Amino acid sequence: MDRRERARTAVTIALSTFGILALELALIRWMSQQVRMFAYLNNILLMTSFLGMGLGFGIGRRRPGLIHATLPLLALLSGLLTFSRELGLMRLTLRDPSILMWGDDPHAAFFTTVFKLLLLMTLVVVVFVCAASLLGSVFGRYGDTLGAYSWDLIGSLAGILAMTALAALQTSPPWWLAVGALPFLWLSRRWTTVLSFLVVVALAASSIRGAQFSPYNRLDVTRDSQEALTPKVLAANRDAHQYLLDLSANALATPGLTDKQQKSLRDRDYMYRLPFTLPTHRRSALIVGAGTGNDVAAALRSGFTRVVAVEIDPVIYRIGLEEHPEKPYDDPRVEVVISDARTFFERTDEKFDVICFGLLDSHAMFSAMSSLRLDNYVYTEEAMRAAYAHLTEPGVMSVSFSVAGGPWIAQRITRILHASTGVAPSVINFVSVFYSRTWLVGKGLDVPALASNLSFADPVRPIPDQPRVTTDDWPFLYLRPDTFPSGLVTVLVSLLVVAAAGARVVFGESFFSWRRFNGPFFFMGAAFLLIETRGVTNLSLLFGSTWIVNSAVFAGILLAALAANVLVRRITIRGLTPLFVLLAGTLAVNYVVPPGAFLGFSPGTGGVLAALVNGVPVGIAGVIFSSLLAKAPDPAAALGWNLLGAVLGGSLEYLSMVLGLRALILIALALYALTFMVTRGRSPGTASAVQ
Repeated sequence: MDRRERARTAVTIALSTFGILALELALIRWMSQQVRMFAYLNNILLMTSFLGMGLGFGIGRRRPGLIHATLPLLALLSGLLTFSRELGLMRLTLRDPSILMWGDDPHAAFFTTVFKLLLLMTLVVVVFVCAASLLGSVFGRYGDTLGAYSWDLIGSLAGILAMTALAALQTSPPWWLAVGALPFLWLSRRWTTVLSFLVVVALAASSIRGAQFSPYNRLDVTRDSQEALTPKVLAANRDAHQYLLDLSANALATPGLTDKQQKSLRDRDYMYRLPFTLPTHRRSALIVGAGTGNDVAAALRSGFTRVVAVEIDPVIYRIGLEEHPEKPYDDPRVEVVISDARTFFERTDEKFDVICFGLLDSHAMFSAMSSLRLDNYVYTEEAMRAAYAHLTEPGVMSVSFSVAGGPWIAQRITRILHASTGVAPSVINFVSVFYSRTWLVGKGLDVPALASNLSFADPVRPIPDQPRVTTDDWPFLYLRPDTFPSGLVTVLVSLLVVAAAGARVVFGESFFSWRRFNGPFFFMGAAFLLIETRGVTNLSLLFGSTWIVNSAVFAGILLAALAANVLVRRITIRGLTPLFVLLAGTLAVNYVVPPGAFLGFSPGTGGVLAALVNGVPVGIAGVIFSSLLAKAPDPAAALGWNLLGAVLGGSLEYLSMVLGLRALILIALALYALTFMVTRGRSPGTASAVQ
């Protein structure tokens, strides 16, 4: 291959991986907003993408022309997503008894939902099969396996940076889809591809319908004509999220209201103002999950001279700033912090007379790499302990939450607060208002005595032994106790069936034989996804579960893999046994060090230490991977097997719901041990890599 052809091949590799990664991220975001079920399962979308890419690598050598079908198939998927409401896809309900999903329809047909989800997931798989087919064809033709892999990683890194920029600019779906689809427009210059590109962008644009887009959510603001004073309603990813309420004295005195409307307004005013009426001092209040500003307005009406409002979503804050009827964010007494609540607790030394957790329920996952939701690290024993430490004496901490999912969620929050503060919380029942309750814990203040005079108060009852208390290692607030995750298991099994069927089509019947099985790359793909997941959750706990942290973590992983690849190209590694031993040692350190170990350090020191603990295993695994890839007789097939292994890793990640997040390290260790044993017994190509 001459220099010009080599350069063209390098550009093709980089463009392909740029498009694949950007399109993957774009579809995960868009599908989560158009089919609300995927907002709770977007790690399933990540696995379907990996499956499609793995199969595409495998079939690419025989069918590189499948690249031309990428955008036409994407146009078909875009049509289903754009008209998801009309097609009955928007509000699919899985009815999984183990996991709380807001707004579930108890009468939804289980297998009908699974079938529709499986149809969408299969279409995603096929899109990525086509998208990766050309890459599978040209990868081996570059002539330098590690050089080709470097271009692969460079393209992926550029895709991450491009999508990060689009998130920072708070762009909408047509921009995401255009950036993800543009490389395939270049790689397949046919009139059908051009037309499909235009259709994809047009459909994505038509799906907006007045919505606003943050890095976390699709946000729709509407009016509810059934409510008193027809307040505006904010929906996040198609689920009702917040009312923008006017509970000012003038609003409560509005003439012409019915008795029912007056009671509704008074109850809501009572609920929001309650924690701010109890302390003797009204100097400062902290509100986490401040949202559009209902709690902030209540603190101001109660006479607080300083209110710190912490909100993770900048667009939700902006909506409150512009549209809340009481304009609480315009008040000079209010300081707004756009950040993760947990991070704020760990980074401030200030103490407050009231610490108020608003109705801080998320409708999205903080990363497609794990099964955690955006707010999981806020409702843990360690988080509540950190918050309680910032309470003045006397002072009050309150937590408001919807108990529509059942009594178990109320029992869990009661146990979390008791475990973290040592105080049995008083519970105020506001079931008529959003099916919510408010838990009150005092410091140097007799909250039970104060609460006993409240008409909504529940008596303090013995705290049950169940359900399980959430911790930083097991932060699954919404996991219902003593139930089997039938919905999740059904979806995962369905995906694995699709994987097996697709592998048989792509690789033939011999795919399932030991002779064809590429164990080293398969097991490394599964293990690497697990240590990536562990790294994402650890660093999100340290720096916050924000979009910029997730982007930085993913970019860092790709940079570590690229550095490892460059290192292997430049030096000769004679045996991998020492590296496997070193990898096992660093993973053991990762297991022993608890998730919150670095929260007590300064941000700089804690960041360096966390980066070392989480990043070193990634770098060592990258060196091992590149060393094996350099000796692989069929590099494209090896990468395909690696991606298929990542599908297994994504499935194993769900074991953390039972075993905890640290257990993922033990599973990864077992997979790397399998890699070591299989590699030592293999020849040719990989056996010589380990001595």
